[in-house]
Amino acid sequence: MNDTDITIIGAGPYGLSVAAHLRTIKGLEVRVFGDPMSFWRSNMPAGMFLRSNWTATQIACPTGELTLEEFQADRHVSVGIPVSIDHFIQYGLWYQNRAAPDLDRRKISRVERAAGGFKITVQDGETFQSRRVVIACGIGSFARLPSEFSTLPAALASHTVEHSDFAKFSGKRVLLVGSGQSALESAALLHEAGAQVEVVGRATQIHWLQGRLSRTLHHGLGKLTRALLYAPTDVGPAGLSQLLARPNLVRRLPRGLQDKMRRRAVRPAGARWLVDRLRDVPITLGCSVVSAVPAGEQVRARLSNGREITADHILLGTGFHIDISKYDFLGKELLTDIRRANGFPLLKSGLETSVPGLHIVGAPAVYSFGPLLQFVSGAGFASRSLTQTLLRAGTKIQ
Repeated sequence: MNDTDITIIGAGPYGLSVAAHLRTIKGLEVRVFGDPMSFWRSNMPAGMFLRSNWTATQIACPTGELTLEEFQADRHVSVGIPVSIDHFIQYGLWYQNRAAPDLDRRKISRVERAAGGFKITVQDGETFQSRRVVIACGIGSFARLPSEFSTLPAALASHTVEHSDFAKFSGKRVLLVGSGQSALESAALLHEAGAQVEVVGRATQIHWLQGRLSRTLHHGLGKLTRALLYAPTDVGPAGLSQLLARPNLVRRLPRGLQDKMRRRAVRPAGARWLVDRLRDVPITLGCSVVSAVPAGEQVRARLSNGREITADHILLGTGFHIDISKYDFLGKELLTDIRRANGFPLLKSGLETSVPGLHIVGAPAVYSFGPLLQFVSGAGFASRSLTQTLLRAGTKIQ
């Protein structure tokens, strides 16, 4: 059983960024486990584009290197705007080869408390001790499936994150539920793949986001105005964007105000570049599916407006519900010791849970630090905060 200082579970943008930052601390042994960029490779549809602007699509690096610009120069590719999922995956794998070349691709099957830290069990049975653990497992475990669809078989209903290719729906009739970016872009991709798709959403209108996708921070508005209204992290509307870019300030605000800002910042919305691609896709708003039952090899859905739709498949762009109890590697006793609110862990400085030495980054940190933490651009704050926590604990940096 070999001891290590820190174990990072997850190798997406957050796990890789945390690894790059922590490895600037002299003498700190860091082990990283995970399949690099696996969620983006397996749970995002081919042909997708990232909604965030150029600066917010960078994976944070402590030295200012490992940028999209460096990736382009090194790989002799030209990354367009908006950034395609294919280019972002390539960029993430390129980042991993430089920041965590010793990545261990094995799955962690169990994390339990132990004297001086944690006992880690790997899928092949290996065990070791780790003084700290950073969970950076993303949102793959948290897909939200509304109760009205829970009894349908997978052949008739699925979440958008269950698909990396919509070609199999060519010639099929698909009812897509949702009105946010994931739902709207999935609808466009389904239509372009030859499916007969219709969108149904609870929202009474679609909020189309203004394009802010330039490679520079100053685009569309005057330089000074742009810098004052929008943070480079690109989360939230004008003005609020600057506040949300400061999670340590957000976490000190009254709970009610935090919740209100989060709802405003991440309300269902679509990128304006989807408008033309959806012109031939019927969209019914202010409406919901009240029931859905099998009808032979198809599914019959009844809408709140009284209409019935028979489709070959219902695709759910219904977002995510964070609940860390769905992390199957967390030991029961350890999970019990983590203070939570509605499934979210309650985190303190360094994104540390109520269990000393256990940190959780990414979307589960939203309740404590605001909506920035559910976007790629939040990895910089998470990584710096965690690094500073370790330095305050007495570890020296190079």
